[in-house]
Amino acid sequence: MKRTALAAIVLAALLIAASYASAFLPGGAASWAPWGLAMGMPVMLVGLMVIGASRGGQGVGRLAWPFALVGLMLAVGFALALALPADEGAGSPLYLGLPLRAAIILYGIGLLPIVILPVAYALTFRDQTLDPEDLVRVREAGEAWRRSQGLAPDGSASAEKASGESESAVSASPESASPEHMSAERKRVGVPASTEHEPVLVRVAGDEVAP
Repeated sequence: MKRTALAAIVLAALLIAASYASAFLPGGAASWAPWGLAMGMPVMLVGLMVIGASRGGQGVGRLAWPFALVGLMLAVGFALALALPADEGAGSPLYLGLPLRAAIILYGIGLLPIVILPVAYALTFRDQTLDPEDLVRVREAGEAWRRSQGLAPDGSASAEKASGESESAVSASPESASPEHMSAERKRVGVPASTEHEPVLVRVAGDEVAP
């Protein structure tokens, strides 16, 4: 599905680029240029939506119908705006306060897709986003990463890692071996109070002593 959508995006981009490039021809833009833009833009937009909503090899599921409807609305809207006769004047009827072609562009191309797509995404949220199995895999991956980094479940340093940091800090100089200094260092690196009075060997001037 993604490969097809990517191919459609590339073809639409080439069509849009060719339509723009035709404006630099000696005789001006080609007669087909507006139609190239009108057809290329809906194809590109739908292709981008498909790539964004695809999950692995499952495609877009029930979102295929809303995507197709939006693509059809865009293509028909642009085509009507180009094909309708340019005979609008001061006495032309207004549709929701706008002339016909302006109403088609604003309401049919600009407004309706904004209404349809969020509703479609909301109705297919459970199918197209993380299901319970995916959430379990995400949590397991997070736990594995925290264990590899020596972190506690809340993201803070584990007691063993913090204790190691405390021991390294107090072994830097002989005067740092005092119980008061060790207690302050343990609090600084976040060692839980329950482990504060556990015996820790401190290397002082080449000898191992217990605080």
